[in-house]
Amino acid sequence: MEINTLLKEVIDNNSSDLLINAGVAPVIRSGGELRFLGNSVISPEASKDLIYSMLSESQIKKFEETKELDVNYEVKGLSRFRVNVHYQRGTVAAALRVIPSQIPTLEDLRLPKIITDVVNEPRGLILVTGPTGSGKTTTQACMIDLLNTTSKYHIITVEDPIEYVHKNKNSIIEQREVGQDTESFIQALKHVLRQDPDVILVGEMRDLETIQTAVTAAETGHLVISTLHTNDAVQAIDRMIDVFPQHQQSQIRLQLSMVLQFIIAQQLIPRADKKGVIAAVEVLKVTPAVRNLIRKAQTHEIYSMLEIGSKHGMQSMDTALKDLYEKKLVTYEAAISHASNAESFERLIQK
Repeated sequence: MEINTLLKEVIDNNSSDLLINAGVAPVIRSGGELRFLGNSVISPEASKDLIYSMLSESQIKKFEETKELDVNYEVKGLSRFRVNVHYQRGTVAAALRVIPSQIPTLEDLRLPKIITDVVNEPRGLILVTGPTGSGKTTTQACMIDLLNTTSKYHIITVEDPIEYVHKNKNSIIEQREVGQDTESFIQALKHVLRQDPDVILVGEMRDLETIQTAVTAAETGHLVISTLHTNDAVQAIDRMIDVFPQHQQSQIRLQLSMVLQFIIAQQLIPRADKKGVIAAVEVLKVTPAVRNLIRKAQTHEIYSMLEIGSKHGMQSMDTALKDLYEKKLVTYEAAISHASNAESFERLIQK
């Protein structure tokens, strides 16, 4: 059993992920569902050998020191893969995700057309949020590629690890990988303003210092794009504020009310035709009314803004799910299981 052979199976089955764990056969994820590749159980030694075959000596050393590792792996002529290596019950395990060779377009991803307006913002903070595995990185890459195609910008990305590789089109793009090109997100952000950027992509805002520095960059006239792990747009605002000590929260509320432009929240839903997954996308445009609610610590009222904000291009998650269901792209069961409120979703589809 070789890793490249397994990865070819992933691509041939149009799957998104490969899981390698000792004690079970390799597992692939197709259309959101897990499936075993054969019946051959992987021994602890075989699991380690398979995974280590993808890594350099320095990567192996780092993994054995930290017990966690995020890297990329490429099979020429096949695809690139995002690889997370970790220990489980004392054995080496890994989760690999396919990175498409072509960066998807808005149409490929069926993203709302207002995303074009999102990336045309000259400055401010744009957030893409959602649970792990919801396609945030792909949406970010799509947005950067749209900027790269339509604008003449200097774009700097800070990623851990780099997934989609961008080629210079109308813009100049520098991609910096944490651990290889910079020590950390915060180290890169501390120096990025001296590198003459127009657009800054921060792969993930993980802590107070990263959030504060990203907000400051947005305040100084740059367009900053980043991600958070939250289920909806309003939770993203609350998450950023709650990271700060109580005595600093009024200040960060004020800053966010001035720099936030859009929040895109998404989930991936199994398609009704079982041909993979499709994105349900919530879009919050930060209007003057929304800014006022952020300043007043009344973010819970933003949910009603989402419901009535269609004239601004806004869309709630439940509205997005209703649209997918009515177009027969997802089943009723899939839609209601991903709705923010099952009862209100029921009423919505009966209108």
